[in-house]
Amino acid sequence: MKNIARTVGFQKGERNVFFHILTACNLSCRHCYINKAQHGTATLAEETIHKWIALFADPDKKTNLIFLGGEPTLHPDLPSAIRKAKELGFFVTVDSNGYLFNDLLEKTTPEFLDYLSFSLDGPDADTNDPIRGAGVFEVCTANIARAVEKGFRVSVIYTVSRKNLDALVRMVPLLESLKVEKFFIQVLGLRGNSVLTESEETTRVSRDQWLETVPEVARLAAGKGIHVTYPKVFLDRGEQFECAGNVAENFFIFPNGRVYQCPLCEDHPVNAYRIENDRLIKNEGLMEESFFRLNIAEGCVMNKLLQADNIEYDDQGQPRYRISCCLLKQEIF
Repeated sequence: MKNIARTVGFQKGERNVFFHILTACNLSCRHCYINKAQHGTATLAEETIHKWIALFADPDKKTNLIFLGGEPTLHPDLPSAIRKAKELGFFVTVDSNGYLFNDLLEKTTPEFLDYLSFSLDGPDADTNDPIRGAGVFEVCTANIARAVEKGFRVSVIYTVSRKNLDALVRMVPLLESLKVEKFFIQVLGLRGNSVLTESEETTRVSRDQWLETVPEVARLAAGKGIHVTYPKVFLDRGEQFECAGNVAENFFIFPNGRVYQCPLCEDHPVNAYRIENDRLIKNEGLMEESFFRLNIAEGCVMNKLLQADNIEYDDQGQPRYRISCCLLKQEIF
């Protein structure tokens, strides 16, 4: 059967809720996007988590809810939060670094947790552990195997940088052996730790490197029956630019109550919403959504404002290509 490749356009009514229930983590990844000065250091109480989940429940719309941290499994009430989200009709995912604290696999079931996603940045310890920490590869892959054995649907997230681009192709046999169903190849976000340190782990690959490597690895993985998703990043000539902030509903929630619509804005106090006294309140003034409506030759205005080094210009000062919205994905399966 021939693989199907497509760009996943934004759909009317599409909703994603990315809920950071704490910012604490047992790892210190150089490319971590968490910025505690902007996101806070609180660990939300169980009752607060339940109330905040309910703020975004909509029985008339399919909504994906992704629990994040820091490391979300450090929160002892994560299983309770998963059950609450499922009761309210969400499609529920947990993004973990693989340590699965507080006996998560024993305290929830595939009935409540639709996907358990693991972050892994290399096909072996030599590649992964210099980025994520000593011993992480062994722990993460062992827990992936445990999760699959218990019947959980498992996905893996791989953040591409100059440090690990060449190793990406070797993820395919590893994912196949671990029986991973979905593979997310992620572009490095220039926020949080990535803007504070300069190293191979925090340096994006070039357009040519991305296009020469990522789509081909995606095809190889899809040929093994793995569903692959990766950001579009670079628009082809003639492709229409759309901003998710204008055409979809995405909410990025942090423990200090900030709620963003665009992940590129998270290092700055321009959040469109805030949660105050367990109520979702729209912020007034010059906030992130004010920029979404700008139409510029470079495509994504937030990329132009915050990650301008990602754009190349010709001798006439015109951009050589447009940058897509970072939430626009391509799939192959």
